[in-house]
Amino acid sequence: MSAQRIAIFGATSAIAEACARQWAGTGARLMLVGRDASRLERIAADLRIRGATEVRCVVRDLSHVNDLQPWMDALWSEWNGLDLCLVAQGTLPDTKRCESDIDYAKSVLELNADACLLLLLALAARFEAQASGQLLALGSVAGDRGRAGNYVYGAAKAALATLMSGLEQRLAPRGVQVLTIKPGWVDTPMTAAFRKGPLWASAEKVARDIVRTSLRGRSGVVYSPAFWRPIAWVVRMLPGWLFRRWRF
Repeated sequence: MSAQRIAIFGATSAIAEACARQWAGTGARLMLVGRDASRLERIAADLRIRGATEVRCVVRDLSHVNDLQPWMDALWSEWNGLDLCLVAQGTLPDTKRCESDIDYAKSVLELNADACLLLLLALAARFEAQASGQLLALGSVAGDRGRAGNYVYGAAKAALATLMSGLEQRLAPRGVQVLTIKPGWVDTPMTAAFRKGPLWASAEKVARDIVRTSLRGRSGVVYSPAFWRPIAWVVRMLPGWLFRRWRF
C-alpha cells in the first residue's frame, strides 16, 4: 500500500504541526503549506526524522486568492492527487481592535473566512473529480454561537462550519469524507497570554483526536476534547435573555 499523500494548509500552526508529527509516524508523504519558509523547513526536518516518507514545503501566503486556481492545479499535480487535506489556516484576532479598526477586521475576515472558504471549495472540486479522499478543516466551538468576547473570530468559524456541512452533503455520493474539527480552548503560542483552566487542552491532544478520527474515515463534526460537544449544545440551547446576561 502506497504512503498516504497529505497536504496541510497553515502547517506552522501548533495543531497542524502536531498532526503532521503523528502522520509522519505512519510513513505518510507530507506537503506543508505556509508563509514562513524557515519555520516550514524546521518542521520538515523533524518530520523526516519521525518517519515521513517524503516532506515538501510550499511557501505561500494563504490570504492571497487571486491565482488560487492555477496554483492549486500545480499543487495537485505534484503527487498526481492527494489523499487527505487539512485546512488549518487562521489567526485569533483582537476583538476590541476589530470593533474600532475596520481595516484590521477586514484582514482578519479575509484570512479566517474568505480565503479559507475559497481554498476549501478549490480542494472540494478536485476531490470530487478524483472520487476519493478526505477533506478536513479546523473550526472552533466559537462558531457555534457568537459571544461578545470573540464574535468576529466566531463568525468566520461559523461560515466555515456551514460550508463544510454543505460540502459533506455534496461529496458523500462521490466517496469523499468531509470532517470539521471543533476544538475548545487550546494551549498554543496563539493563546499564550490567556489564563488557562481545566477546560484547556494541548495541541497534541487535539491532534490525536484529528488523526484518530481521520483514520476511521468519518465525516461530520468532531469536538475536541469530546466534553466540548455537550458544553456546546448547552450554549446553543440557552435562551436569548439568559445568554445576554451570562458573559463568558
